[in-house]
Amino acid sequence: MKMRVITAIGLALLLSACASQIDVAVSQEPAAPGFWWGLWHGFIFPWSWIGSLFNPDIAVYAVPNSGGWYDFGFFVGITVLGGGSFFGSRSRGD
Repeated sequence: MKMRVITAIGLALLLSACASQIDVAVSQEPAAPGFWWGLWHGFIFPWSWIGSLFNPDIAVYAVPNSGGWYDFGFFVGITVLGGGSFFGSRSRGD
């Protein structure tokens, strides 16, 4: 079990080493979406995704945005507000 966790973490780190953000996607403008917009977009992600299947004007992620803070807000919105950590923390009755 311990070896599986170490292998999974190693693979995740290896895969994330390839990630980069395109300079065009990061805006220094004061009106660019930041942490709070990222939080909101992460929270409404499921509905945005469904809407994007039917309407090309709906996006699940704002581009351009302020960069790291927007990404952090989006992550928190999906995991905490979107129920990701709630469903993962429920006991299975073992």
